[in-house]
Amino acid sequence: MFEAERLQKIAEYVQNKSRASVQELCALFQVSESTVRRDLTELENCKLLKRTHGGAVYLKSVGFEPTYFEKEDQYRNEKALIAKKAAELICEGDSLIIDAGTTTLYLASELSRFKELTVVTNSILLLQQLSSVPGITLMSTGGTLRTNTMALAGPAAEESLDRIHVDKAFMATNGFDCDVGLTTPNLTEASTKQKMISVADQVFVLADHTKMDRVSFARFGSAADINGCITGNKISDEQRARFEKDNVKLYLVDIDG
Repeated sequence: MFEAERLQKIAEYVQNKSRASVQELCALFQVSESTVRRDLTELENCKLLKRTHGGAVYLKSVGFEPTYFEKEDQYRNEKALIAKKAAELICEGDSLIIDAGTTTLYLASELSRFKELTVVTNSILLLQQLSSVPGITLMSTGGTLRTNTMALAGPAAEESLDRIHVDKAFMATNGFDCDVGLTTPNLTEASTKQKMISVADQVFVLADHTKMDRVSFARFGSAADINGCITGNKISDEQRARFEKDNVKLYLVDIDG
């Protein structure tokens, strides 16, 4: 078992059991106590669990991957406003990557105003929604479908992304912590997201305010990798200051009207 895979499985095990001892993890993963302790320290540094005497405990909600349909009803108004703001950053004739996600899906309904766009996406739902929109050249990344997120990901998706370059990428995320970066629960999706970022001239993150200062399991980018973040104006002054310090342009939408 590769180290990254073991780390994910340890994080998932502690999440499911709420707590685990070093000895328990040694027996389960057939590794030494020193290896387990090192793994727990790394996962604690990533804010995925908390070390305790002799083991670790789960940090509530960190590493949990809700399904697409569990998330789609959350913060609908904020997500729609974020999508409208994102559309203002698009120019006629642009080539775009639009990542799979509940917030990014709202962006699809904003694209009918354009006469000519090229859109590359790994979202099954976004492909369906844009398939009948005139003026859009639509491309799927291909890849393996993850039904939890309705996203295509994996080596096939990354191979197709290697063949293109786009003007702008609009990315979804499960968490954005200025220290840790952009994170998502799944390593495969993280790798595909990282590839999306690498083939875009400009990168914008679309995330409702609850994603700020949250950390999930797999990191796919840092503040230095993005040009802007579009989110709700309920983020704290401290969070705004961190974005400014990291030279990330904030686009705030007024959630309360």
